Amino acid sequence: MTATAPARLEKGTGPFTRFERLVAGRYLRARRKDTFISVISALTMVGIALGVATLIVVMSVMNGFRDELLSKILGLNGHFTAFPIEETFHDYEAVKDRIEQVPGVLGVVAFVEGQALATGHYNSAGVAVRGMSYEDISKLPLLNRSAVLGGWEDWDDLGGVAIGIRMANQLGLTLGDAITIVSPRGIQTPFGSTPQIRSYPVNVIFDVGMVEFDSFFVFMPIRSAQDYFRLYSDRLRDGVEQPGLMATDEEIDAAYERVYNATAIEVFLANPDGTRAIQTDLEIAAGRPMLFTDWQRRNETFFSALQVERVVMFVILSMIVLVAAFNIISSLVMLVKDKAGDIAILRTMGATRASIMRIFCMTGTAIGFIGTFAGFLLGLVLAINAESIRAWVSDLLGIALFPPEVFLLSALPSRVDAVEVTVVLVMALGLSFLATLYPAWRAAQYDPVEALRYE
Repeated sequence: MTATAPARLEKGTGPFTRFERLVAGRYLRARRKDTFISVISALTMVGIALGVATLIVVMSVMNGFRDELLSKILGLNGHFTAFPIEETFHDYEAVKDRIEQVPGVLGVVAFVEGQALATGHYNSAGVAVRGMSYEDISKLPLLNRSAVLGGWEDWDDLGGVAIGIRMANQLGLTLGDAITIVSPRGIQTPFGSTPQIRSYPVNVIFDVGMVEFDSFFVFMPIRSAQDYFRLYSDRLRDGVEQPGLMATDEEIDAAYERVYNATAIEVFLANPDGTRAIQTDLEIAAGRPMLFTDWQRRNETFFSALQVERVVMFVILSMIVLVAAFNIISSLVMLVKDKAGDIAILRTMGATRASIMRIFCMTGTAIGFIGTFAGFLLGLVLAINAESIRAWVSDLLGIALFPPEVFLLSALPSRVDAVEVTVVLVMALGLSFLATLYPAWRAAQYDPVEALRYE
């Protein structure tokens, strides 16, 4: 009976059989004398869980931050901005119509832009004044839907302005108040240029959720902006002769027509990443010399810095999982030393070296799997509720976490990427498995005679 026991045991111990799973599971469960080792294993699980959860949360927040910035920037700025090489740009409507016929173009908007000083009831601030027609504003859903006070109806006829909610708070303005716009480039006189000072009623207060636009831009109808910045010229009407010296003012006005200019146009594409493929078609369709700059070149430094930061953060935070994996090594080494007698008995009963190695590999991998799974669940919960948690912690501590003045966004965005989460899980499980190989190999090398000599 005793002579045949090893043979029966060896016959039943194939790779990952019930016998090996039972022994590995027994080593995972704590007994009174193994409490210290079990505590180390539990701390190792917690370390892996925290590392995996931190990686998922940080990568999700950085994905959301990039996507939110990209959607805000491209929601108000075109994928291409085209500036005229010549000084005047009076045929911008014709250029818009031609470029809109290019396949892959969603829309084209023209705008007038200039720097000015805005003054409200209490403060003043430097602003960018941008003139746009309601037809073009309707092509920007992010701006068109962002009105929190007032509306864009009759935008071209009312002659007022639209300001961001942060600018309204800074200048102490609300709907219907007058905002004074001061530009240094005014009327030329024999004594120099006089400032251009005009007041406009606030017809719209918007909130696009991006600090740069909510606190820096003033929108006004394009005709009002062209008049304010004096972007027009008077030219003789077709078929009309030059008025003589004795012509009246009425005759002079009838002989000339006012031609308005735009600063530039912006082109919105169906595929934001296809700028290089379509640029030549846009230049041909423009029908005049223009300088086209795509959004990738305009924001190359910014988004490159974000990408570098994502990679560096991933590498740094991966160290948490790596440290936890080293804890698996230490806990398994201690477990192997503690179970030296058990290993010797199993070997004398017929268990192979490969079977012993698989038992301890399963024990260590189970620790890594449980920690990884717990970290996966914790990371998903935190990533999905990142903004709610941020707001709750801010209220609890009474401090502003991720202030919008620094991070440019009014809320903490988060987007869970399935591919990145999979990479994190595979990395954590892979490190956990690799950490088990050396202790398991050492256990398999135990000589039963030497191990039982002092038992």
